[in-house]
Parts: sequence; structure tokens; C-alpha cells
Amino acid sequence: INAEYGVFVRSVGVRTAKQTLSKSLPFSSSARSSVMALTYTPIDEIPKMVQKVRDTFKSEKTLDVDFRKNQLRAFYRMIDENTDQLIQTVHQDLHKPKHETLGTEILLTKNEILHTLNHLSSWITSSAEKKLANINDELIVKHDPLGTVLIIGAWNYPILLVLQPLVGAIAAGNTVVIKPSEVSANTAAKITELITRYLDPECYTVINGAVEETTSVLEQRFDHIFYTGNSTVGKIVMRAASNFLTPVTLELGGKSPTIIDHKVDLKIATRRVLWGKCLNSGQTCIAPDYVLCHTSQYEKFIAELQVAHEEFYGANSQTHPDYGRIINQRQFQRLRGYINEAQNEPAASTEAQNPNGTIVFGGKTDEGELYISFTVVTNISPEAPLMQNEIFGPILPVIKIENIDEAVRFINSREKPLALYLFSQDKHSIEAITNRTSSGGLVINDTMLHLSVPSLPFGGVGNSGMGNYHGKRTFETFSHKKAVMRRSFAFSQLDGLRYPPLSDKKFSWLEFLLGEKASWGSLSSSSSSSPSEK
Repeated sequence: INAEYGVFVRSVGVRTAKQTLSKSLPFSSSARSSVMALTYTPIDEIPKMVQKVRDTFKSEKTLDVDFRKNQLRAFYRMIDENTDQLIQTVHQDLHKPKHETLGTEILLTKNEILHTLNHLSSWITSSAEKKLANINDELIVKHDPLGTVLIIGAWNYPILLVLQPLVGAIAAGNTVVIKPSEVSANTAAKITELITRYLDPECYTVINGAVEETTSVLEQRFDHIFYTGNSTVGKIVMRAASNFLTPVTLELGGKSPTIIDHKVDLKIATRRVLWGKCLNSGQTCIAPDYVLCHTSQYEKFIAELQVAHEEFYGANSQTHPDYGRIINQRQFQRLRGYINEAQNEPAASTEAQNPNGTIVFGGKTDEGELYISFTVVTNISPEAPLMQNEIFGPILPVIKIENIDEAVRFINSREKPLALYLFSQDKHSIEAITNRTSSGGLVINDTMLHLSVPSLPFGGVGNSGMGNYHGKRTFETFSHKKAVMRRSFAFSQLDGLRYPPLSDKKFSWLEFLLGEKASWGSLSSSSSSSPSEK
């Protein structure tokens, strides 16, 4: 636990987490010199806090749509009025550059709030399609709040991955228990302070802590659990939820492949891959994890990566203000282990090659600063640890492929990824990846940008997660779609068609009124038929 979460200290009986400068806050700049202690929620208070917001939901306070909108407006002010403080806390935790935090955390969360406020009234209810028998009936789908929901955030985007799902949970009319990641302790402490100050504390409460506190939280009953993190903890969350038959949304991760096809604008493609890999030092669940590169582009792609890297970060990314750091010692040592396993020089023969790959660019580390340079690894075995585990850092394996079919086979032989990226101008390749692979999301000719579009669902499939969110889908995730039918008393004489005694004639009328009509060609085979079949 110490390796994962930092140093635990006890002060006047209150459990806190305080990250040390030597581990997670290595820089001496004034922005990173202050360390904020995150006070853990007392274990015996957790059931009471959950019950409090459950009681609030039962009071029907959050059913009022105007109340929800006012909370979302206060939510927007919370971020807008405290942007500088939030930027500072994220920098303290991750050394994330200012504009990166603004773009990937602040802006996306504010956009989610505005998008929800603009559409919430139209989301509450929607009309349902009518058949002839329902011509005088009112048919609607009403989105009811689920009740009290739990959101467990992640450390790598400590604002976005906590607050973005919270938007939809509030909009849907739920009361919410929020559990930020204690690994990003400074941001968790700031979010706790701001939510308590800006949002209704009877409806929305924050619980802080590590394994012990999270275990206690998961022992409580919720109406939905939304978890962002890794698949190991995701299984623990799912088991805990099963005790109450609680539905879950699991936003996990995995190894998101990138394909560089034979027909591509390599200069543009390379920079888009590099941007996606180096954003937040590769600590993004949908970062390009490895590259499958067509043999005709292989050498040029690697050379262009080095050119692009110098354009982005100069000769030394360690001194560049836009290059981040690894979150803590545990993650740093894991990533440095991958680099140490790879060899720095190409082997003399294929037989002597290191199955863990060859470093052709980068490979520099600095434990004191938790710095790992962007590193390219080639000649790596698909069975190497670097190719088995989600990297979650700025290390990029590159593997040769002969054609798009080989890429499809490689991807389909592994767990379904959270994202898949294809760079190609070839119609056949685009159709092959779109139709013959399965992934949480697919982006063609860019990386990660689907995350920023509220109208696109974001979520995993298989081992990379279940459920999705963003925009209306976040609202729907935290809602129950209730079918509402309001019948008319008109034409009540038709009721006799369903009352005993029954007959073939009555059923014929029922079939006419209720039956689904086949559209032209819907029952015809798409393949060509023989004359006799016709």
C-alpha cells in the first residue's frame, strides 16, 4: 500500500495521506513545493454519510429539474472561479502543464456541463413510436433517477474522471457519493473542498481514503457504481456490486493499438501519434499503447518520430515545460523496468535479439524527478511483458506488419482494447478495421479526439470495460428508462378483441392492429436466389 499510495501518517487520530517530495513531488518550483495533506474519511463515518444522501434522495429533493439545473450552474461556477487553483493542484500531483490541464480536464468538464444544461429538458422524456392500436394513447419514455450512486475516480485525470460523470449523475436527479483517487492527493483535497462549498452537501458528499476506506464504501448499498481504473480493481468493484445487484459502469483500459498503413500521410500521422502518446506522459487509458507499422513505412515512421519529438520538446524533453512526469515511485519503477529489460543496441543476429526489444530512441530516466523520456522500442516479441501489460507511460513499441490482414489477426488475438487507431487512406484497410475488429472506440487518422465529442459514446468492451458515457449517454447511464402508457377510454369497444371468448376472427383483428408490418424487402434474402426460390 505504501508503494501505491504514498506515506500514511496519523495526526490527532485522523488518517491522512501525505505525498513526499522525494516520491511524487520532486520539483522545487514554488508551484510544487507545498504538499497538501489529504484527510481520510473516518471508517465509522462512511455508512452515515452514505445513509445521509440516501435519505435526501427519498425526500424527493433532487426530483425537481430546476434544482438539478441550479446545481449544474453552481458546478460550472465552481470550476470557472477556481481554475487556477485546480491547475496548480494537478501540477503538484502530475507536473501536468497548464494548457494540458486546461484542455484535457477543465475545458472538457465545462463543456459537459454546458452541453447538459442546453439539452436536459429535452432528455427527461421522449415520445415512443405508436402502432394503430395506440393511436389515441400517450406513449412516452421517462428517465427516472436511479437513487444514490457512487463515482470512483482515477488519478491520471483527477478532475475530468471524477467530475465529468458527476455532471450526468446530477442531471439525472441522483444523490451522489464521490470517491476521488487518493494517489492524486492534492487534487482530491481541492475537489473535496470545492464540492462541499459549491454543491448541496445533503445531496453530494465526498469520501476520501485508500484501500480500507474504499472497501468500506463498497460495502454500502448503491443504485449504480461508476468506476474508472484498471481491470483488477474493476473485478473487485463488480463483485461488491453483485451483493446488491447494483449495476456498474466500468471504464477500464487495455492496450490500444495504432496501425500505420501503407497509404498514409506519414508526417501528419506521426505527430498525431506522438501527441497522443506523450500527453500526460502516456498516463492515459486511451493513449496509443503500441504501433503496428506497415513494413514500407517502418523505417520512415521511426525516423519521423524523432524529428517530431524534437519539434515538440526540443533537444531535451526533461527541461521542457510541456513534458510531464510519472505520478509516483511505484509507476516509475514499473516503467523503468521495461526500459531496463530492453537492450540499447541492436543485436548482431536475429537469434541473439532480446525478446524484450531494442531501444532505438529515448530510454532516459531520472528517479529524482520521476522523469522518463519518450522511448521507442523495436524488434520486440509479442510475448514480452511490454506487449502483455498496459504500458501507461511514454514507451512506444513498434512492430512490423506486412498487410492489414496481419494487423486484424494480431488485434483480434488479444483482449478487446478501449480504443483503436488507424492511419490510412486506403478504403479496403479502413473497412477491414472498422468491420472486422472490436474496440471501445475507433479513430481513423488521429488519436484520442473521440473523447472530446459529447455526442459520441465513450466506453470499453470486454476486458476494457462495460457501459459508456459522455453527453446524453452519461445522463442515461444514471437514469432508468421508464415506459409510461396513458390509455384513452375512447374506442373501448375494441377491448372485446382481447377478452374471452377468443376466436380466429378476433385474433385476425388483433394482428391487424398490433402486428409489425414488414417493410419492402425486409424478409428477402440479401443473397441472390434461384428461380425456384423466387
